[in-house]
Amino acid sequence: MSSTAVRSDPQPTPPPVNRPRWTQRITPTVSVYLALVLVLVVGSVLVAADGGMLLDQGGIQNILTRSTALGLVAIGQTMVILTGKLDLSVAYLIGLTSLIAAETMAGDPAMIVPGVLLAVGCAAAIGLFNGLVVTKLKVNAFIATLGTALIIRGYLENGYSGPAGQVPRVFQHLGFDRIGPVPISTLLMLGLAALAWWYLTRTRSGYHFYAVGGDEDVARLSGIRTDRTVIKAHVLCSVLAGLAGVFLASRLGSGAPYVGTDAGYDLESIAAVVLGGTLLAGGRGGVAGTIGGVLILASLDTTFDQLGVSSFFKDVVRGVVLIVAVALYARRQMSPGTRLLPGRRR
Repeated sequence: MSSTAVRSDPQPTPPPVNRPRWTQRITPTVSVYLALVLVLVVGSVLVAADGGMLLDQGGIQNILTRSTALGLVAIGQTMVILTGKLDLSVAYLIGLTSLIAAETMAGDPAMIVPGVLLAVGCAAAIGLFNGLVVTKLKVNAFIATLGTALIIRGYLENGYSGPAGQVPRVFQHLGFDRIGPVPISTLLMLGLAALAWWYLTRTRSGYHFYAVGGDEDVARLSGIRTDRTVIKAHVLCSVLAGLAGVFLASRLGSGAPYVGTDAGYDLESIAAVVLGGTLLAGGRGGVAGTIGGVLILASLDTTFDQLGVSSFFKDVVRGVVLIVAVALYARRQMSPGTRLLPGRRR
């Protein structure tokens, strides 16, 4: 008796999901600038309904001034996060470098250059320390930089009870002079952002940041000196935070030990980087999106100030914006048929 083999038909494979071509062009960087336009439009409408104007010369100047210090810190934070690390010491480092610069200058214009160099050099040394602790002692970057922040905090609390030092009047032009509504300091910040973008996207050393953040073991096996790359990222992050401290000293006229922590530049800079589309796990993102995230946060703050919104509600809205942004990025990456675009070539 013959047996008949029953062959089951293969299960039909679902057709690939074809997304419209225009949606594939909306990268995280494009998304953050579209969100910035939306924030400015909504903010302008709300402020106008309250009898004011958001995007007049004063409002634009306020947005750009708020963006300067946060932008400097966020550029450096982007470099660290691209390698899969982060830096929580930047807020206290800003206060420390503002004091170093102001006390070194002591109101003497001849000491401006030494004051700036000493502040930036101290910041670089702290960044080097962070990088060595992370790479050589194998301490998690969160814990290592938090420990550094506590060390700096202890020094500041023991040595200072308030502002100290004096910035020469001529140096205060850095913090207050502008071309039209655009502060000179903002132009310098954008110039550094462009330099960081070029470094990350047009140099071999910059590609290494993405490779290390994407997969550190693979990067090491590919011949990349991963420890050197992580150390370099921490040094650059600290140097940019030091420049932010120098800028704030020029705005205040003196050094202030808690100017960085009062503004929350540690967490704010991380929020700006994430809003800009850089993955906290590292390997994808870039400075262009970070600047968009900085401008969004600065625009929200300026809008809230003009509306007289309480600080509690400000934090609630910023938290909601951050969560929604990260959720949308994650949903886009997990969508069927979506190709996860790297922030830059590796």
